[in-house]
Amino acid sequence: MAEEIRIKKKVARRGDDGYKIVSVRMKDELIDRLDTLSAQTNRSRNELINILLASAVDLVTIED
Repeated sequence: MAEEIRIKKKVARRGDDGYKIVSVRMKDELIDRLDTLSAQTNRSRNELINILLASAVDLVTIED
């Protein structure tokens, strides 16, 4: 008889890739502009939003 084969259960983890899902309301005009950029750059809307937000965060100056 063959020896026993043991397999551990895989632990289901959400957000394992370092990303989290965020829901944001946007005006139709902004979504249209994002979709145009998406088509021009062959990137997904999600990818563009991440690129643009990462750049914008570095440009912020907080005023008192």
